[in-house]
Amino acid sequence: MPSALLLRILFWLWLGGAVAAGHLQLLQRLPPTGFAILILALAGLAVIACLRLPALREWIDAVDLRSLILLHAVRFVGIHYLLLYHRGILPREFALSAGIGHVIIAAMALPVAFAPLEPGPRLRAISIWNVAGFADLILVIATMTRLNVSEPLHLLPLMRLPLSLAPTFLMPLLLATHVIIHLRVAQARRT
Repeated sequence: MPSALLLRILFWLWLGGAVAAGHLQLLQRLPPTGFAILILALAGLAVIACLRLPALREWIDAVDLRSLILLHAVRFVGIHYLLLYHRGILPREFALSAGIGHVIIAAMALPVAFAPLEPGPRLRAISIWNVAGFADLILVIATMTRLNVSEPLHLLPLMRLPLSLAPTFLMPLLLATHVIIHLRVAQARRT
């Protein structure tokens, strides 16, 4: 099977599974710590697939590092979280944590990707941004877990489509890309 076809199949299977989980409201059946476990497990599986599947590894190695960084512009979805808080749909603690943090990381991705820097300073800028972005996602996961343990109904909107795509697809994908970016920067520093 050609590697491009395999990648498309894996992508669509993951996205299709995420849509099905949201449609069938499977996230509502998770224990209170289920969001964290699900997000970390999916991110871990994505990283393992990137490291173990030769076709995926070749594709990831060929993707421009800037493209992996610019993928995080999708984190402008944080604006939507803030709007949902304003409408009373999402709890304040989650919306502020995820909303503001995501918007800052998305906004920082643009200059990090496009700044005309020499290789050394560019790699430092990418590393700093990458650590901040990874920490933001971990903070959001911790906030989700804390809220879900104390008051599960507060996060009910994240258990239904379209917001259910955040914990089942978007957040694991972003976490995995942070790990991949870290590995790529470490490799670039060695060479």
